[in-house]
Amino acid sequence: MSTIADRINNAIQSTGLTYEEIAKKTGISKSALQRYATGETKKIPLDRIEKIAEFTKISAASLLGWKDDSQDIDVLKIDNILPIETKRIPLLGDIACGIPIFADEDFSTFVEAASSINADFCLRAKGDSMIGARIFDGDIVFIHKQPTVENGQIAAVIIDDEATLKRVSYFPEKQMLILKPENPAYQDFVYVGGELNNILILGKAVAFQSLVK
Repeated sequence: MSTIADRINNAIQSTGLTYEEIAKKTGISKSALQRYATGETKKIPLDRIEKIAEFTKISAASLLGWKDDSQDIDVLKIDNILPIETKRIPLLGDIACGIPIFADEDFSTFVEAASSINADFCLRAKGDSMIGARIFDGDIVFIHKQPTVENGQIAAVIIDDEATLKRVSYFPEKQMLILKPENPAYQDFVYVGGELNNILILGKAVAFQSLVK
């Protein structure tokens, strides 16, 4: 009797494509696809099954071993299974949590996140200046694009074509912008007057995906 790994492996092989090619088209990483096909991963999220099914033209129910393709059963209508709703958010590159660094816009890379996250793009944090806000080196920070933020909110900011993640305080009457790190080892970045012409707020940080447990 075939296993779900066997069925996924057969479905992948039937496409005639490499794991890398399928990963790019489905948004599922190559390593995850390989783990599914070899049986290394035993519990595969239903949304991943649906994506593999849609791409390989083999029904999700068939991959799960519940039916053959001559039957017409919608697995998403089975009462005891709730689909996990996700969406793909473009990863633009790195953003500094320390000294500002350039943000490389790489729209070919996406991060899968809960559909409830109201973000337009995400960035990978670098450095340790935001650890007080529980944002560590390597974390993915989700950004909602907007030109201004309220004082005290964390934002992605461009300074002379370089991107940084800091807590923002703006005082228009003084023509002063303060970017505050969340680490006492770093001093505030203070910009006044004409210096503000070289600063652009990309958007507000609305969520993060941490690599630190």
